[in-house]
Amino acid sequence: MHWFSDIEFNLKMVNMATEGTLNQSMDKAKRHYSSLFFLPSLSSSLGIIAAICLVTGTLTTATFTVNVLPTGLLLGASLFLATLVVDLALSQAVLRDPIFVLRRVSVLSLFSWVFWLIFIIVGVGLGASFGSLWSLKLCLLGFGTLLTLRTVVMVTVSSADFGRRLLAVVLQPFACIVLFAAFWATQNVSAIGYLPFIVAAPFIAVPSAYFFIRQLDKIGKQTYSVPSIDIFRAFMSNWVAALNGPLEAFLEKMGTDADIEVSVLKFDAAKPKAAIVVPLVHPGPFKNIGSSLLPSLLKQEYDSKFGCQTCVPLGLLGHESDAASQAQNQKIIQHVMGAAGFPASDAEATPFVRVSKGYIAASCQIFGKTAFLSFTLAPKTTEDLPAELGGLVREEAAKLGFDAVVVNAHNSLTQNTQIEATTDELREVAAKCLQKAAAQKAYPFEVGAATVHPPEFTLKDGLADGGITAITVKVGGQKTAYVVIDGNNMVSGLREEILVALGSGGFSDSEIFTTDTHAVSAVVVGQRGYHPVGEAMDHVRLISHLKEAATAAEQNLELSRAGHLRLVVPKVRVIGAEFLNSISTLVDQTLQKAKRLLLPIFGAEHLLLIVLLILL
Repeated sequence: MHWFSDIEFNLKMVNMATEGTLNQSMDKAKRHYSSLFFLPSLSSSLGIIAAICLVTGTLTTATFTVNVLPTGLLLGASLFLATLVVDLALSQAVLRDPIFVLRRVSVLSLFSWVFWLIFIIVGVGLGASFGSLWSLKLCLLGFGTLLTLRTVVMVTVSSADFGRRLLAVVLQPFACIVLFAAFWATQNVSAIGYLPFIVAAPFIAVPSAYFFIRQLDKIGKQTYSVPSIDIFRAFMSNWVAALNGPLEAFLEKMGTDADIEVSVLKFDAAKPKAAIVVPLVHPGPFKNIGSSLLPSLLKQEYDSKFGCQTCVPLGLLGHESDAASQAQNQKIIQHVMGAAGFPASDAEATPFVRVSKGYIAASCQIFGKTAFLSFTLAPKTTEDLPAELGGLVREEAAKLGFDAVVVNAHNSLTQNTQIEATTDELREVAAKCLQKAAAQKAYPFEVGAATVHPPEFTLKDGLADGGITAITVKVGGQKTAYVVIDGNNMVSGLREEILVALGSGGFSDSEIFTTDTHAVSAVVVGQRGYHPVGEAMDHVRLISHLKEAATAAEQNLELSRAGHLRLVVPKVRVIGAEFLNSISTLVDQTLQKAKRLLLPIFGAEHLLLIVLLILL
């Protein structure tokens, strides 16, 4: 999974070992959350609950009476109606929790009934051999188990206050046990003798569940001075209800301040025409958390303020700098908006050139005194490249008298997610590409730009809100299209298909980029937790949209000028790869500890409940 990656220099190698560790940690965490995406629908939950209740009623009456079917169906219908009424009350009036809408409350009741049915089936079997009281006793033992299950779920997931969570724990089991007791009374079996068990069960089950949870909390407290369950609940609020506030508050607390560099390469005609904005903050970690949405947010704000088309390709960096919250995104955006009114005065540009060595390719075009250079390793994996490489490329550009905006095309992903190119190789290719570009004659140039938003592709398909932006540059007789897709990488081979299609449309040479937005991450369940561009999209339709954007950009070509500004946004709260790795590992560590504690804690609890039943 590509949610979090980090690349570090090791003996002049772009080493992906850290990314591998981070990916493994997030893979484990993602698997623990994956069931959240596959909860049954409300209608399915209600249908299954109704079926279980009818079966439960029939089995229960079979132990006590010969008039099984009508009495059993009546009991089952009553149990279902009680469950439905309680679930409605919990979701609408009691919990008032964004996670526990009616559907999820019903799913909790569904699992409650599955566990209870197991006890009832065992009780019916024992009752047939040893007397009907065994059916009653196993039903009561199942009642105690439900209290434990619901306590664990409510304490770990719900953000409601203690009193509301406690009501959510006891209302459904007690409503149903009252109906069971009423039925037993019709069969001359008084439940009064078992009233002490019914009263005592919550005082045994609820503390046992709380003790279990507090043991898990110790892992988070030891690492972050924050209970594990609080962190888990923050994750759940985001995964289930898309609430970013609770988790981002934690990330803000645990993050550090950093100065974030942003490069703005703009093109103006009679009015602003297009802009390429490259913030050196990683668009992660996932979904709507941190800077995951920054590429689309920055594009939308720039487009709106300056009336032009903006794209936000990925700079050279890994997960060493993910913004901690939406507030930090806005800090970056506002700094860019405040500084982007600088004049664009460079009226000449060189043609687009490309230099390759093996599978490493660098492309470059110089606008005035600013070189726009990009790296790709396609069709091999083109993953995150380190910030240090950007500094080295700017040093090479400075030798030739230029500044440089350096981006990672991030446009090819294979099964092997590691990059093995050496720093020397990357720097060498970049230097040769800069030299080749600098040797070209500069001409007046035209720029056109357009954005399309394919309606059939969504976050789940791998396309975020920024859509597809094309900036077309015409220098002399050469037309070049820079196409930026707001997605997280691209399936291997698709870039080449797109370049062929653009070439057939009259573009001399082009490059395809993705923003590496992690807005598409953690919205689907799969090997990576997201779809790279082209994996879940029809290639013919996608390429058609890309050609549409490039053609629309070509149609509004205007003689333009370029301008470049590098600014620094101070004290942006960021989180790094080391922290992301540890928080991902914490999820798995907590779940592993939970498995070890289940039997001793809840085994002791049930032993106590059994002893209490025997004594009554």
